[in-house]
Amino acid sequence: MHIFKPNHVFLIGACYPPSSALLAAGPDYRPNSQELSRLTYYAANHPGKIHKVGSELEKRVKADCTKAVAGNSRARASLLITLAILRTLAVECRHDISLLSPSLVSCLRITLDSVSSDLDVCTRAASVFTAWCTYTDGHVIGVDASLTQKYLVIIKHFSAQCNAEGKSLGHEIRNHTRLVGLAAITGVVNSEALYASSTQFRPQVSSVIGALLFHVIHADTKILDDCMQAAKENTNSLYLAEFRTRPLSERRAASIHAHVNGDAESSSAEVLISSIRPLSQLFKHSNASQVASLIQAALESLEAMQLWTKTDQCRWFIQRACEWTQYQYRYAIPSRLVEWLLDTPDVSVSTNQQKTLIGMLTTVFTSPIPLVNLSTSDIVSNLITLVFRRVVVNPKDDLLSLLVESIASLGAHVYYSDQIQDLASELVSRLATIDTQGPLSQQKDVAEGRSQAIRCLLAGLLGLMLAADSQRSCKHPLPVNGTSSSGVLARASQRTRVSGEIWYDILGLLCDSDFAVRSDFAQTLVTYLRCEIPKVNVDGVQPRVSARGGSKANSIGILLFGDSATRSLHAILAYLFLLLTSSSLASSFRISTPPSYPPSGDITTIGTSSIAGAEGDHPQHCEAIEGLPSARRRSVDPAARSRKSSSAHLLDPVSAKVTSSCSASLSDYVLVLRVLTAIHEELPVRGLLTGVPMLNALESAAEFEGTADVSTRQRAAALREVIVRVWLVIGRVWKCPELIGRAESELSNNGPMTLPQIAPFTPGILRPPEAKIPFPVLTAADSLPKWSGVKSEEFLLLLASSKKAQEATTLDQQGLVRQMNVKWTVDGALRDSIERPNSNRSLVDGALPLLKLSPALMAIENLSLQSLTRSVRGVGVTDLREALEGRAGTSNPALHRPPSVSTLDHSLSLDFHPTRHALAPTKSRTKQRAVTTGSGEVRDVLNRLGIGKYSGNSLLKASFPSIQKSDHK
Repeated sequence: MHIFKPNHVFLIGACYPPSSALLAAGPDYRPNSQELSRLTYYAANHPGKIHKVGSELEKRVKADCTKAVAGNSRARASLLITLAILRTLAVECRHDISLLSPSLVSCLRITLDSVSSDLDVCTRAASVFTAWCTYTDGHVIGVDASLTQKYLVIIKHFSAQCNAEGKSLGHEIRNHTRLVGLAAITGVVNSEALYASSTQFRPQVSSVIGALLFHVIHADTKILDDCMQAAKENTNSLYLAEFRTRPLSERRAASIHAHVNGDAESSSAEVLISSIRPLSQLFKHSNASQVASLIQAALESLEAMQLWTKTDQCRWFIQRACEWTQYQYRYAIPSRLVEWLLDTPDVSVSTNQQKTLIGMLTTVFTSPIPLVNLSTSDIVSNLITLVFRRVVVNPKDDLLSLLVESIASLGAHVYYSDQIQDLASELVSRLATIDTQGPLSQQKDVAEGRSQAIRCLLAGLLGLMLAADSQRSCKHPLPVNGTSSSGVLARASQRTRVSGEIWYDILGLLCDSDFAVRSDFAQTLVTYLRCEIPKVNVDGVQPRVSARGGSKANSIGILLFGDSATRSLHAILAYLFLLLTSSSLASSFRISTPPSYPPSGDITTIGTSSIAGAEGDHPQHCEAIEGLPSARRRSVDPAARSRKSSSAHLLDPVSAKVTSSCSASLSDYVLVLRVLTAIHEELPVRGLLTGVPMLNALESAAEFEGTADVSTRQRAAALREVIVRVWLVIGRVWKCPELIGRAESELSNNGPMTLPQIAPFTPGILRPPEAKIPFPVLTAADSLPKWSGVKSEEFLLLLASSKKAQEATTLDQQGLVRQMNVKWTVDGALRDSIERPNSNRSLVDGALPLLKLSPALMAIENLSLQSLTRSVRGVGVTDLREALEGRAGTSNPALHRPPSVSTLDHSLSLDFHPTRHALAPTKSRTKQRAVTTGSGEVRDVLNRLGIGKYSGNSLLKASFPSIQKSDHK
C-alpha cells in the first residue's frame, strides 16, 4: 500500500545516503549535494515550510542521538549529516533565519547534551552554531524564553570545551577541543544575539568571559605580549569573521573542521591567540554598561577559578581591557574595580583578591591610556574610605601601602586644570576630620590607628601631586644664583598648582603628639615646597617700576602677604616656632571661629579668639585669625572654607622660651631645619622677608639665664645650631661669602654638632613609622656648645649688604635691615597668613578703587561713582548727640573731631609690623570737610541720617545732595 509523504519529508530523506552506505560516507559525512540543493531551494522559496523542515530535522536529531549514545555508528553518521543539512539551511535561508531558529537551537542543545564527548560531532555542531550566530539579528533572545534558555546552555557547553582538561586527552586532542570551543565562543562575541537584549547580555558574558580569561591568566606575560602582537597582525582569522560590520547578504560564516591526521598540530600559542582576539572584540563592541558587566563577570570568573595569585596576568588583562574599550566608555573599568573593592569583606589579614584588585586599579591609572569621564573625586573618596576601614581592622595591614599607591596614581590622569587641587582638597578635608574627630571610634588602639590613617593620607596627597608631573624630575640642589628657586627640571605642567592655603586646616599636624605624624608631615611639607608650591611671581625677579611710582611698596606688599605662597609661609613659620617652644604637644586642640576682616579693610581692628588645649596640664592662649572667605571655587581654594580646627598647642608669644619642659625631640629640630632650608632655597625672597624675622624670634627663644638646667641648655644649643645652619643656607642662596664664612666659623668653633641624621624620605610612599631621637641624658659636668658669639644682628647686616638681596627686594640696605628686623610673633604670623581684602594696585597707582555696584543700586537716581568713592565716615547717633551738644564746635578746639580717616587714602608703609600693620597717612586726593557747629549743623546731621526734610521718597536722595552741596562750597 502506498503511503503518502509530505514534500519536505521526502526532500529531507533524499539528502541522506542509503542506510547501508552511511558508514561509507565518512570521514566527511556530507549529504547528497543535488538533493540538498533541492531542499534549500524549496525552503528558501517557501518560508512557510521552514518551520516544518526544522521540526522534521529535530525529530531525526533526537532519534540519532539516542542511538549514538548506545554506540550505533550509523546513527552517529546520520547525526553528522543532519547537522550539515542544518548549517546549509541556515546559510541559504539567512533572511528567514528566525523561522529556523527554534528547531536549529533545539537540535544543537540535544546534540551537545547527548554526545558532547565526541569531538567530530561537537565540531560539526560548532559550525552550525557559528552560522546561526552570523546571520541572526538576536531579537529572539529574551523574547522566546525557551529558545533563550537553550541558547545559554549551548554557550555553557562550548565554554566548557574552551577549558578542556583531562589526562585521557592527548596534547593535540586537548588543544583542538579548545579551539573548537573558542571558535563557537568567537561566533557569540561577534553575533547580534549577544548585544540585542540588554537584560540577556550579562548571562551570556558570564559564561563567555571565563572561557576566554582562562588561557590569558595562565600564560606568561611575555608570551601574552607576543600573542597580542600576532593577533593584531593576523586579522583574517578562520575563527573571527567580523560579521557585524557587513550587511547580511555579505556575511560569511566561518566553517569549522575536525582535525585530520597529518595536519599541523594545534599549538598552545594558537589557543592563546584564539582567546585574546575574541576577548578584544568583546570589549570593542561594548558600551559603558556592557563594559561594566564584562568587568563584573571577569572578576567573578577570577574568583570562581581562584586566580587572584596571578597578579601580573590580572594587571595585563585590565590594562588591555582599557586599551580595547572604546574611548568614551573606559571610565567604567576603574569604577567597577573600586565598587568590587568596597564589597570585599574586612578581614584582619588582607587577601590576595584585595591586593590584586588594588594592583589592577593602580595599573589602570598609571597606564598611558586616557580615561575620559572618570569621576576622580568619587574614586579618591572611596579609596580613602577603604584606607579607614583597613586601619580600623589592622593598622599595620600591608594593604595600606597599596592603597596609598593607588591614590597617588590618580594624579597620572589630569583632565582639567584644577583636578589635582580638587583631589588634594578632598584628602585634606579628610585629614582635618581625623585630626579633630578621629574616624576610629571602635579601634582598640585609637592612637596607632589615627596616626596610621593620617600618614596614609599624607603619603597619598604627596604622591598625587608628584604623579601629576611624572615627566619632570624633582631635585633638591642649591640655587645656581641668588635669585633662582628652581629645583625642578623639565617642562612645566599645564595644571593648576596646589595652593599653599590647602595646608591651613592641617598645619597643626606639625605639632602632633605622635612623632611619626610630625615627621611625615614635615617631610611632606618640604617636598611640597620644593616641587609643588605655586611660583607664579618667581622670587628674585625685579618688579616692574611704575611710571607713577609706588612699585616698591606694591611689590613688597605682595611678597609679604600678597599671594598664597607668602601667606602659607607665615602659617608654616608660626607652627614651626610652636613645635620648638610648646611644653606639650597634642592632637585635638580646637580653634573657635573669630571675627574675620571687616569689609572696610581696616586690618587694625581685627578680633581675636583664645585657643585652649583640649588635653595637657598647661593650657595656654594665643590670638588666632580666621580666614576671610574667598570668591574662588570652594573645591579649588581650601582657604575659602571656614577653618574648622588646628591641632597645635599654641604658646603665649610673650613668654615663649625654650626650656626643659618643651616637648620637641632632637629629631624635631632636624625637621625644622629641613623645612626652613626648603623655604629659603625654593622661595628665597619670601623666605628672606618672612623667615628672617622668625629666626630672630627663635634666637630670643634660645636665650636662657645662667641658672638654667642642663636640659634647657641642651635644647638651646640645638636651637642655636639650627639657626646658624639656616643662616648658612641663606648665605649660599644669596651668594654672600661673608655670611657663609661667618656661619661656617660658628659651626666649626662650637665643638661637636648635636643634630643627628634622620631616615631618608621617599615621597608618595607609605614608609614604616619613624622613631624619634630623644635628647641624650647629660649631667652638669658634660660640656655643651656655648655659641657665645651667635647674634642674628651680625648675620642680618652681612645679608643686607648683599646687592642681590637689595635688587630682589627693591630695598636699600637700611630698608632691608628694617624689614628683616621687625618684631615677629606667632599671632602676627597667623594673622598675616589670612587673605585679606586688598587694593594694593589701586593704592600704589594713586587712584581710588571703584566700587562694584549691583545693577539695582546703579539704577537709583543721582547715585554717582564720584560720591560713592569719596572717603566719608558713616554717620550715627553719636554725631547727632555731638551736634546737639555743640561738642564739635570751633569754640572748643579740644573737642574738635578731626576729619574721618579712611584706608582708601593711605599707602602701605614699608615698615610692616607683624601684628599691627599701621597705615602711613598721605595727602588725600579729596578734600574732606570737618563737621562744624552752627545753625545748620543739626539739620545737616539729620539730613545725613536720612530723616531731614526733602522732597522725594528715597532715603538715599536725602544725603547725597547735601554732601555734594557742602563740597561745592
